[in-house]
Amino acid sequence: MNPLRWSYRVSLLAGFVVCAGLVGFALYAQYVLMMDPCPLCILQRVVFIALGVVFLIGGLHAPRGGGRWVYVVLLVLIALIGVGIASRHLWIQSLPLDEVPSCGAPLGYMLETRASHGGVIGVLAKVLTGSGECARVQPILGLSMPWWSLIWFVLLGLWSVRAGMRRAIGTRR
Repeated sequence: MNPLRWSYRVSLLAGFVVCAGLVGFALYAQYVLMMDPCPLCILQRVVFIALGVVFLIGGLHAPRGGGRWVYVVLLVLIALIGVGIASRHLWIQSLPLDEVPSCGAPLGYMLETRASHGGVIGVLAKVLTGSGECARVQPILGLSMPWWSLIWFVLLGLWSVRAGMRRAIGTRR
């Protein structure tokens, strides 16, 4: 089956499978390869999970007409959030050692004590500033995890747009 001729439903379900595989690999990297995730890595996982959920719901629902674009827009917005987080992570990894932010409290602790950190928004803001553990580069096939995440966020965003255009370009549904 030619992936360029897949229906909207199959395209979105394929996006779900890719997201599930990426989260599965992240867990493999953590528990088998012993690559402990930093807070930004965990946020990127959350974004892949959110993408996967929307891909799954959109694939199961498979609306016709303009309803498809609701899912496409939502998927692109989520992918852009992922691009932003991965880009921030790459920027932190590119800093000279003397400019890397110091390691802060673990994410789990900050979430447990979120009231003292300004609530969930305060914790999120603190995590996005990065920490020393986010600056550590652990390459896989020559690229760091945030590079792989950035590539996959872009590809999944483009994939969702391509799926939404299926009907617009006159091919089978």
